[in-house]
Amino acid sequence: RKDHRIAARYWDIMEYFDLKGHERCGGYIKDILCQECSPYAAHLYDAENPRTPLRNLPGLCSDYCSAFHSNCHSAISLLTNDRRLQESHDKDGARFCHLLNVPDKDYCFPNVLRSDHLNRNLGVVAEDPRGCLQLCLAEVANGLRNPVSMVHAGDGTHRLFVAEQVGVVWVYLPDGSRLEQPFLDLKSIVLTTPWIGDERGFLGLAFHPQFHRNRKFYIYYSCLGKKRVEKIRISEMKLSRADPNRADLKSERVILEIEEPASNHNGGQLLFGLDGYMYIFTGDGGQAGDPFGKFGNAQNKSSLLGKVLRIDVNGAGSGGRRYRVPLDNPFVSEPGAHPAVYAYGVRNMWRCAVDRGDPITLQGRGRMFCGDVGQNRFEEVDIIVKGGNYGWRAKEGFECYDKKLCHNASLDDILPIYAYGHAVGKSVTGGYVYRGCESPNLNGLYIFGDFMSGRLMALQEDRKTKKWKKKDICLGSTESCAFPGLISTYSKFIISFAEDEAGELYFLATSYPSAYTPHGSIYKFVDPSRRAPPGKCKYKPVPVKTKSKRVQFRPLAKTVLDLLKEQSEEAARKLSNATLASSPDRTSSQKGSSKKPASATSSRKTFPRSGAKQRARAWSPGPQGKRKKSPRRPRGRGSQSAQWRRAGRSVPLPLRSRRLVRGRGPREPPCHVEAATAEGDLRRMGSRGWRWEPAERA
Repeated sequence: RKDHRIAARYWDIMEYFDLKGHERCGGYIKDILCQECSPYAAHLYDAENPRTPLRNLPGLCSDYCSAFHSNCHSAISLLTNDRRLQESHDKDGARFCHLLNVPDKDYCFPNVLRSDHLNRNLGVVAEDPRGCLQLCLAEVANGLRNPVSMVHAGDGTHRLFVAEQVGVVWVYLPDGSRLEQPFLDLKSIVLTTPWIGDERGFLGLAFHPQFHRNRKFYIYYSCLGKKRVEKIRISEMKLSRADPNRADLKSERVILEIEEPASNHNGGQLLFGLDGYMYIFTGDGGQAGDPFGKFGNAQNKSSLLGKVLRIDVNGAGSGGRRYRVPLDNPFVSEPGAHPAVYAYGVRNMWRCAVDRGDPITLQGRGRMFCGDVGQNRFEEVDIIVKGGNYGWRAKEGFECYDKKLCHNASLDDILPIYAYGHAVGKSVTGGYVYRGCESPNLNGLYIFGDFMSGRLMALQEDRKTKKWKKKDICLGSTESCAFPGLISTYSKFIISFAEDEAGELYFLATSYPSAYTPHGSIYKFVDPSRRAPPGKCKYKPVPVKTKSKRVQFRPLAKTVLDLLKEQSEEAARKLSNATLASSPDRTSSQKGSSKKPASATSSRKTFPRSGAKQRARAWSPGPQGKRKKSPRRPRGRGSQSAQWRRAGRSVPLPLRSRRLVRGRGPREPPCHVEAATAEGDLRRMGSRGWRWEPAERA
């Protein structure tokens, strides 16, 4: 369809030319129009930069542009309605070509066609010499307390719902802002602690496939039952009628509760399959080696622990159940087996996802991928099938764990599609098969990671052999990620992966894995080697009314462009200092001068003495200049300030009477001491600046 449209436009333009004009300009016009379909159209039309408008014409190399302007400048008004381009071509060809210039000469036309580096592996993700996939990231959220899940509602609004382990769910809008009021706050009943590595908490969230009609969603969290027995609870809730961005707290309907014999291996995934049923992924009950009973919980089909459960939430069942059991569940007729069990032999599956299928062929649609955390030696990735036994505790990965169970002829287990040893990582985090639009070369890759090692990995299926090959993901080089908004670093502990309504892929990570520490961030994957053509991936979100204030996103991570700028400024500063130091005029003037150099602190701000009563207020660096010392300051103490740097500018440290406090995340109390003085602590207030508070008196 696009080819026909471009061809029709070409012939419409060529009607204005005679035979000689066809010969001189036909090739140029065809080249320029056809760049819309180039695999590098995003670069040619400057669609990578959100701060600049989309180009009307592709970026042209200077020689080609000069030749085009010289031969066919009369065609410019037919190719574009951009007044700047139309006016410039009449006055000056150099000005016209300057407007069509692309900073990176490799990406201007026709150089982009001649680059062996860009075209050698067109259609696949770029790799470094080690075979590592080169991707970039964009930071989209920060200040979160162990973000364990991010899902969309599938209602066309393209909102993202981000769940923190403490039990708070936030709404992020398509423009990147976050609503000030949470969607859901269950901190008072969710069981978790600040201990690093505590697996309990708010663990799962899923929206009903008909959410836009019935307003229902489902949650999975840890809680305390009677006699302080630990449980996992799966509940149904509804959207508030008063506010489409708030949950109705009174609507909770408990569907299922399962007692936990230990505090770890809590599972936590909820999702809906293409069949409309809800799938629940539980852990084996905790401790090491699944020590419960003769075969462990995971191999015991009467237990709900260590299982994949499949239920129908659209109604109540028999025996007081608040759900129905699908009649085609694999063990409905097996004596002693729980009818809700869909698959078993699971240790602690952490993060599962349903494959949307290839955008064109739908190949792979409906496959369910999971990462299952291992015991001592192996981590594994599985594809869930009906009635499947995934081996635990008989096996760990491809190897035997319990030799007696492992050699049992009736085991009939399903092997992982991939497993890796603990030299690579010690806690797998399941991911997604990429089926988005913006990075077409990623299509079909299963992207996942490891919580402990922080490694990002991808699996690609060989369609002929049905085997999966692993490749590491390395963040791109400085050159490949040097586009606005892109970064090449991330927080180490990878908690979860996510997919937005358009199919783009994200991961959630933190630098400090405590449920109460707001060090979590969300990153979006970007493939710098190939982007979708401009306009192809546009969508129009269904508008949703917002009653809460919007909190605009403030990135904390420095982009690659920021780092390059800092390096350039530092190099220029060193060169300037070296030039000044070697200048003969400067040397002679210093010898002839009897004045002492100004104190390094003479241009800094001064602050009131200890005990001065003032309100704490936010400080930001201002223009430097000499300031008078406070008349109330005691003599003989001298300047106690030191220097710290933020955003490349000098900012004073506190005197003994004050301290600087840092708080992370929305409305959080101060935490995480960065440095200390004798009477106070040095801390920082998120991305908004720094705040002074009087030190407590002894």
